Amino acid sequence: MANSGAFKKGDGRKRKPKGAVNKVTGELKDMILAALSGAGGVDYLIARAQDTPGPFLTLVGKVLPLQVTGEGGKDLIPQTVTLVITKVPGADCKP
Repeated sequence: MANSGAFKKGDGRKRKPKGAVNKVTGELKDMILAALSGAGGVDYLIARAQDTPGPFLTLVGKVLPLQVTGEGGKDLIPQTVTLVITKVPGADCKP
């Protein structure tokens, strides 16, 4: 039996609020940003983008939003596509 009943729903235990950052995670993020600032900030990132574009683009992919929408929240890719087939003059089209 996985749950012996020691913890029951609504037992009053204190929990972190939804979206709260772990203390270690927050401190690590602050250290990384401080190191980036000390290394030159934007200029450093530009240099890395030029010398090692692969890892830099991986970093870019991690900070981009997961879903991209067009103006006004509309899709960027049209939902319908119209295909027009025309006969090329001189071409022999047999079914």
